[in-house]
Amino acid sequence: MVDYGFGALNSNLNNNLNNGFEVLQSLSQAGLIRSVRVLSIVLDDSHPRWNEVGEYNGIGTIEYQDVFEPNPSDNPPLAKSFSTNIKKYPLKNEIVYIISLPDTNIGEFTTSKREYYLDTLGLWNHPHHNAFPSNPNDPPESQQKDYTETEVGNVRRVTDQSTEIDLGNTFIERSNIHPLQAYEGDVIYEGRWGQSIRFGSTVNGSTDWSTTGSNGDPIMILRNGQGQQTDEGWITIDENINNDDSSIYLTSTQNIPLEAASSDYTSYKQNPPLSPKEYNGKQIVVSSGRLVFNTTNDHLLLSSNKSINLNSLGGVNIDSNTITIQSQNIYLGSKNATEPLLLGNQTVNLINQLISTLSSFATVCSTLASTPPGTPLAQLNIASTQLISSLNALQANLNNLKSKYNYTA
Repeated sequence: MVDYGFGALNSNLNNNLNNGFEVLQSLSQAGLIRSVRVLSIVLDDSHPRWNEVGEYNGIGTIEYQDVFEPNPSDNPPLAKSFSTNIKKYPLKNEIVYIISLPDTNIGEFTTSKREYYLDTLGLWNHPHHNAFPSNPNDPPESQQKDYTETEVGNVRRVTDQSTEIDLGNTFIERSNIHPLQAYEGDVIYEGRWGQSIRFGSTVNGSTDWSTTGSNGDPIMILRNGQGQQTDEGWITIDENINNDDSSIYLTSTQNIPLEAASSDYTSYKQNPPLSPKEYNGKQIVVSSGRLVFNTTNDHLLLSSNKSINLNSLGGVNIDSNTITIQSQNIYLGSKNATEPLLLGNQTVNLINQLISTLSSFATVCSTLASTPPGTPLAQLNIASTQLISSLNALQANLNNLKSKYNYTA
């Protein structure tokens, strides 16, 4: 049986290879892995070879040609993605490694294989793209400079806001996408447009989020969009919660210098919370142009060991069919409110009693007549006495109308 793929290593490679580069070089020399240039990638049914690659089963398949010996063809060879769970699709003119491994026909032919592509070669060591034109002498002089003067440093510095590399149908190179600054021990995932996830740690004196705690304290930063940046896209940058488009910080001991839109805590009588930029410790900080929390099946729960603060420069609006607030004390208008709210039902009952008594008194008064003049009006005397008694009772109950817990200013 013919060996193929990594199974051929035993007979083709030295078992005492010293480093990763030597392994890669040996794999290439053995014909097990080689570098190729991406000509196109199948992403949807608009690709002319959609049916040939198996439609949806072929998404991510690339057309390629050899980097060192390109042979133009109307039907270039194909390679599928090596990984199925983590997708990192290359761009046109990026260089990838391909390797021959088993395909779906191994049940019938044990030697059946096809090409799979591995990760993109980091020619420019940049997350935005690592493409290289098939002929670097074709672009204008400004672009030729990018390729010829950066070969040693492996950093491409696009200074004219444009590129002549064909990167595909929709991908347009941007000169203001900056790679993240790395620190010792970091694990970083970067997208092509300023998205990133950093599994990092405190590096005292080096970053805005490392002013507290000790070196090695863990932090995780998820960021989408770098905000406004310079066009010197080859310069590395740190995350900036006040400039990046959307961010989530998961901290342990760090202090995050978030400039909150509003941090007015005058509603607290004592022990107000620290402002976001002053607090250091384990917390999750979310910052973006807008936040939406939505539940489709169950409750939205907010729970806190101390307080829940709603802080806004505009207002706080609540739209709901029913609002229930269960609390020992409620202060409206001011934390120092002293005017008790009135109990609605008891107030109405007492006022109804007063109205009824006054109405009865007025009815009696409306029909009385003095005969002869100066004769006491017995019925009026009785009604007046009853009114006085009722009014005294109402007056005695007035204090009971006031809430013992809820106040307004």
